[in-house]
Amino acid sequence: MIPTFIKSYTALAAVAGYRIVAFADAANDTTVQTAAANTDPVLGVSDRLGADAGQMLDVHRGGLLSVQLGGAVNAGDPLTSDADGKAIAAVAAAGTTVRIVGYADEPGIADDVVDFFFAPGILHQA
Repeated sequence: MIPTFIKSYTALAAVAGYRIVAFADAANDTTVQTAAANTDPVLGVSDRLGADAGQMLDVHRGGLLSVQLGGAVNAGDPLTSDADGKAIAAVAAAGTTVRIVGYADEPGIADDVVDFFFAPGILHQA
């Protein structure tokens, strides 16, 4: 892991380490929570320690980072969040938009912690 930008946020609920995080209520505050869907407004990945509810959480927001996988990925796959904030390969179905957190830098399977390049964006399929 070679993070280049880390910022602390208040965790709305407990967040495990190496999980994709999103704003809990982006319209009203900057608290964060574990991302729970591929459409969540992702902002980065929790550090290895995570945080309890109400505590400060260090969120890695740039660089070559580490994330825990929720399924098999190949090097180069775009990554999004599963229901537990673990990274899975992002695939946009027809008529959908999927938010991505970046691209896998190495292959892995469920529960592996792998490096990925942080590059947030969207995948859209018309």
